[in-house]
Amino acid sequence: MIILGISAFYHDSSACILQNGKIVAAVQEERFTRIKHDSSFPKHSIRFVLDFLGLNLSNVDKVVFYEKPFLKFERLLETYLAFAPKGFLSFTKAIPLWIKDKLYQKILLFKKLNEIDNNFVDKKKLYFSEHHLSHAASAFYPSPFEEAIILTIDGVGEWATTTVSIGKKEKIEIKKEIHFPHSLGLLYSAFAYYLGFKVNSGEYKLMGLAPYGEPIFKKKIMNLIDVKDDGSFRLDQSYFNYATGLTMTNKKFNKLFGQNPRNENEEISKFHMDIASSIQSVLEEIILKISRSISKEYGIKNLCLAGGVALNCVANGRILENKIFENIWIQPASGDAGGALGAALAFWYIQEKNSRIIDKDDSMNGSFLGPYYSDIEIKKELEKLDAHFEFFPYDDLISKTADSLSKQKVIGWFQDRMEFGPRALGNRSILADPRPENMQEKINLKIKFRENFRPFAPSILFEDVSNWFNLDIESPYMLIVTKLLADKIINNKIKNKEPFGFERLKFKRSLVDATTHVDYSARVQTVNGKFNKKYYDLLTKFKQKTNCPLLVNTSFNVRGEPPVNTPKDAFSCFMSTNMDVLVIGNYFLKKENQSNINVKNFKKNFKKD
Repeated sequence: MIILGISAFYHDSSACILQNGKIVAAVQEERFTRIKHDSSFPKHSIRFVLDFLGLNLSNVDKVVFYEKPFLKFERLLETYLAFAPKGFLSFTKAIPLWIKDKLYQKILLFKKLNEIDNNFVDKKKLYFSEHHLSHAASAFYPSPFEEAIILTIDGVGEWATTTVSIGKKEKIEIKKEIHFPHSLGLLYSAFAYYLGFKVNSGEYKLMGLAPYGEPIFKKKIMNLIDVKDDGSFRLDQSYFNYATGLTMTNKKFNKLFGQNPRNENEEISKFHMDIASSIQSVLEEIILKISRSISKEYGIKNLCLAGGVALNCVANGRILENKIFENIWIQPASGDAGGALGAALAFWYIQEKNSRIIDKDDSMNGSFLGPYYSDIEIKKELEKLDAHFEFFPYDDLISKTADSLSKQKVIGWFQDRMEFGPRALGNRSILADPRPENMQEKINLKIKFRENFRPFAPSILFEDVSNWFNLDIESPYMLIVTKLLADKIINNKIKNKEPFGFERLKFKRSLVDATTHVDYSARVQTVNGKFNKKYYDLLTKFKQKTNCPLLVNTSFNVRGEPPVNTPKDAFSCFMSTNMDVLVIGNYFLKKENQSNINVKNFKKNFKKD
């Protein structure tokens, strides 16, 4: 049986395909359209996953959408009625759009699918899953657990914002729900908005900013939210606008904290750092309360996480650090993109009642589920682009790349199948030596063209992780933050939090400064040879040359753009930045060997993110 899963129309649209329950391919639409967090119907993604199996859409047995539009519309109407007459302006903008397009989404979806393949004529093939069930399924079914508690936290689905489910073999049962407008995801997004970051895009900036500040506003934030001992919560809606308004927060919120929302061009001050630190601390505290409560109530040793808040890797690290569960598995595409995967899996196991075969290693194939380009395809594209390149056999390529990295060259690394989810895991990555003091600044300002306060993640050989970090389990998806071990830290004033804020970046923190945040933490990715042999071999060779088993690993893109997808995307990004080397397939390109005309052609202005 072939099942196509689709996520669309909110943010991070995607498509996934299952073949007899096996995850074969999955990709986000943004990678094709080059529009970050693209919410449009994922026609390019659907075409890719179909082409991967050599199928037409009419060959697909079932198509499953990741949520139920009628329930979402019900929530919209009931919310406006509950808050009336407040929110009338927002109502007049939202309802016509719903009546025109979203309310009749089944008709719209069928029309869009028919445009891809006019032989797709059977409307009975189209099904709808519930939003939080899709998230829960995306986390549980690919996990190595026969039984687990599934915690899903996001902004909002149809009604649910937080759910607790129990997964046993093929079954998932939702046990508890917290409903809109009470939402940890929206609370966190409200503070992202208040700090001048984009909602549904800039929350990770807030997380990265938090260690620069102190949680001095924590008590004030607790005025906004009533949290019970079991972690259940209610938000005081008099401080927020997101339920019916056109903004996330309001004047009462501003008055509580003493300032208006930060303009995106305004300098980030100590106040903003402290706000970020405070909301991050509140989020962690609530998640820990929920985790402890559900662990005690259900007595199950395994936890699965999904939903957008599961991308808060600092909170994930706190669950692990507190040893609340024996084992944790987090869906690498935890946001709405992963809903396409979960919707397809839920149908296969729950509707079709198929038996579940548990893969103790990784049924996600390391999350390498996207497009792949052969050396022949790469060469043709590079020749079209008038690129100057050299070809190297595998061993020579690995050695030459490791040598360049050891000489502090910044490398665009484009290999094999693209990652599914927001993290670069070693196939569409920008790589660098983590040891030089200026490497974080160099990559942030001259290559990614983004704020210098944002940290980079380390990729590390799994066999070395416990020698460097307070971590002894695999973290292949870069979704757990942990502390650097004391013997790798360099003692200086920063340990006493002097100086304050961004001044801390001027002081050497560790042996691997570029991947060490100012609180001596890191978002660790462990690498083994099973799912990414090429990247594993590169790390191994780099270690042989330098005695350092880590590399800086950040996504292969610049500010305001999604990670690169095609060889052309990779070359364009390489030429428009101060990257030194591009390694694409078995081809090795040096910046100084490219023509001046090429450099001029690819220079561009970068969008804000």
